[in-house]
Amino acid sequence: MSHVETFILDEIEKQKSPFAPSLLSRAEKDRLVGRAFHGLYRWYLDRSQTNRTWSPDRTFNWRDIRQDHSPELMAIIEGMYAIEQFAPDYTSELTRLARTSYGRSQFQLRWGSEEAKHSDLWRNTLLFTRARTPERLEQYTADLRANSWTLPFDDPLRMILYTVVQERATQLNYLNLLKIVRGKSDRPHLTGEADPVLAHAASTIAVDEAAHFDFFLEGARLYLYYYPEETLAALVDVLRGFMMPAHALIPDYDKFVRTVYDGGVFDRRKHSRDVVQVALKGLGVESLRAIENGIARTRRVPTEDGVERDTAIFQGSVEGVDFPVVEKMVMRLFARIGGYEEEIGLSEVSPTVFVRNTWPSAA
Repeated sequence: MSHVETFILDEIEKQKSPFAPSLLSRAEKDRLVGRAFHGLYRWYLDRSQTNRTWSPDRTFNWRDIRQDHSPELMAIIEGMYAIEQFAPDYTSELTRLARTSYGRSQFQLRWGSEEAKHSDLWRNTLLFTRARTPERLEQYTADLRANSWTLPFDDPLRMILYTVVQERATQLNYLNLLKIVRGKSDRPHLTGEADPVLAHAASTIAVDEAAHFDFFLEGARLYLYYYPEETLAALVDVLRGFMMPAHALIPDYDKFVRTVYDGGVFDRRKHSRDVVQVALKGLGVESLRAIENGIARTRRVPTEDGVERDTAIFQGSVEGVDFPVVEKMVMRLFARIGGYEEEIGLSEVSPTVFVRNTWPSAA
C-alpha cells in the first residue's frame, strides 16, 4: 500500500462516527457500489496497460518451442484453447448484464480483450509445437464457434460471484500447467515436459488470471458489504451448482476433464481446497456450511424502503462472516481508488468517497 493510500485509509478511519450510522437506502447502496466499480476499473486499466502489456505473437520465442511434447499435454492445451473460443459470448453476455454499471461494463470489455489474447496464445502454441495442423485447428475452431455460451445466471450479483470462482479455478489450472512445463510435475507421464517458451506463456496468462480474480473478488466484497443477506444467499446458489463455462459445448469434454485430472492440473480436492476455500477466505466468509446455517434461520423484516421480506437472523453480525474484516477490506479498496485518483487528479473533480454501511442485527 502506498503512503497516499495509507493516508486516505487513516482519514477514513478518523471520519467514522462513534454512533451507529443510519441504514443506507438501496439507491445509495447502488450508487456506492457503482462508483467503486468505476474507480476500481480505472485503477485496473492503468495497471494493466502499465504492467501487463504483451503480444501473443511477439512476446514469445515461438520458433524455440519444443515440437515433441506428449499428446496428453497437448490435449490439455487444446482444451484450454477450446474454452477461450467462447470469449465473445462471455464478453457480450456479461457486458449486457452489467450494462448499467459504467465501471463494471467497461471492465468486461477490457477483460474480453485480454481473454482474446489468451486464445491467440494457445492457438500459436498448438501450431508452433506442430501438435495440430492449420487445417485441423481451423475446423476445430469452426465447430466450437458454431455454438454459443449463455449465462448460468441472468443476475449481476450471482454472475460476479460465479466469476470469482471461475477465475480462481482458471488461474489454478494455469499455475498447475506451469508446474508441468517447468519440469516439476509429479505425474510420471508428464515429467519430461519442461519448455521455457511454454512456461513463459503459461506464467503470462496466470498473471492475467490473478488480476481478473482480484477485480471480481473486490467487486463481490462490495456486494457482500452493502448487501450481505442477498449476497450470501446468492453465494450458496452459485457454489452448490457451480460448473465451469462451456462444459456442455466442447467436444469430448469428459475426456478433457480426465486428462486434466490425470495430469494433476485440477480435481475435486483442488476445487474445494484451492478454489472455493480461497474464494471464501477472500470474501471474509468462514465456510459454506456456516452461511447456510445463517440463511436457514429467517424472519420477516422491513427493508430500508419499507417492504417486508425474509432475511437471515443476525446475532451482531452475519453468521459465518467476519464483518469487521469485510469492512476493512472494502475500506482498503476505497483507499486504493483514492490513492490512484490523487495521482492523476480525479480526486479534485470527481472523488470516490467511502460511506459506511451498518449490517442489521437481531433485536
